[in-house]
Amino acid sequence: MEQATKRISIEYRVPYADTDMMGVVYYGNYLTMFERARNELMRACGYTYKECEAEGWGLPVTHAECDYRGSAHYDDLLEISAWIKEQKGVRLEIACEIRRKGEDKVLVSGFTRHAFIDLATFRPCPPPERFRKMIG
Repeated sequence: MEQATKRISIEYRVPYADTDMMGVVYYGNYLTMFERARNELMRACGYTYKECEAEGWGLPVTHAECDYRGSAHYDDLLEISAWIKEQKGVRLEIACEIRRKGEDKVLVSGFTRHAFIDLATFRPCPPPERFRKMIG
């Protein structure tokens, strides 16, 4: 089911370490940016990933997709947005978009799919009640 949920945006200044010899962000680093936004989305909703793990459940990535439409470069100030795209059963999808700060053009968009698991057994489990309340 589609979720009406909080959408967050964070800023990220591209360090030299994230780029290749051409000064362009290496494609794999966008997934790390997605992760930064996911963590801040959870925090903004009032339930950090650290708290989730302490309560015995995890959200490993089971699938990731990126659509590359433009390049970010060294020292660009990026705006990374994230929101819950869908939550159904044990599956959760979090969508992300990356733009240069102040610009409308989306450089990278995509999502990560996660499975709720019990950290004691590493088996799929229903989302905790606290999470279901968090996303309303």
